[in-house]
Amino acid sequence: MNELENKKIEEKARTSEKVRKAVMYSLLTVWAILVLFPFYWMILSSIKSYGSYNSEYIPKFFTLSPTLENYVTAFTAVPLARYFFNTLIFTVVTTALMMIVVILSAFAFARLDFKGKDIVFSLFLSLMMIPNELVIITNYVTITNLNMRNTFMGLILPSVTSVFYIYLLKENFEQIPENLYKAAKVDGTSDFRYLWKVMIPISKPTLVTITILKVIECWNSYVWPRLITDDQNYFLVSNGIQEIRENGFGRENVPAMMAAVVVISVPLVVLFLVFRHKIMEGVARGGTKG
Repeated sequence: MNELENKKIEEKARTSEKVRKAVMYSLLTVWAILVLFPFYWMILSSIKSYGSYNSEYIPKFFTLSPTLENYVTAFTAVPLARYFFNTLIFTVVTTALMMIVVILSAFAFARLDFKGKDIVFSLFLSLMMIPNELVIITNYVTITNLNMRNTFMGLILPSVTSVFYIYLLKENFEQIPENLYKAAKVDGTSDFRYLWKVMIPISKPTLVTITILKVIECWNSYVWPRLITDDQNYFLVSNGIQEIRENGFGRENVPAMMAAVVVISVPLVVLFLVFRHKIMEGVARGGTKG
């Protein structure tokens, strides 16, 4: 009798588990469709001809005559290639400078002993409480007074540090046993050599994560480039796309606009898909002590 009851209980548990998984996967499927549909519609619109798109009184969710004409228009009718090049320079230089600042700052807060370290770090963290709009206003006034508007230097300088990334990397550095640092100092190893040979290799997942997140942040930067540049020669893809919409194809040429957006979005999508495991690993390491 007990065996029969146990079997019924096990079958009921298996049935409940199947129902739970079915509900969970159904919800995830619906959520995935909601999230991915805008990207599908963007790509679909970009391969429709201008005439075909405008002739659809009821939008169609497929096309039987795809074309790459809009992608050709995106690179010939407007200086999209120049926007790409500007964004590449901005992203690479900003990320490189920020990594230097973040690594050295995190090392100082994690390993060096100096007077007022805790107070200074607390002040650093308090900066995260200041609304970003206030920082933008201050930066705008400073860059304008230095005559750096419409320059790469003006674009880059306000973005070469990040309190959050310093905090994230500091937490990661503190997970490395301090005995290693003391042993290295006994052997006469300099702080810079210890940082380069020990701490950076151990913290590689977090550093990769910070780099990728900063690249995405730079690539998507819109408000600051829009404020500090009005010369087309310094437009990034983010604010350049607005210029394209207003003075490029015209607002009615939606397919060409979508083609430009697809071209701009692809690098970030590929970057995330390639390094998504590194991002998760780095965030997990940065947020776990011990």
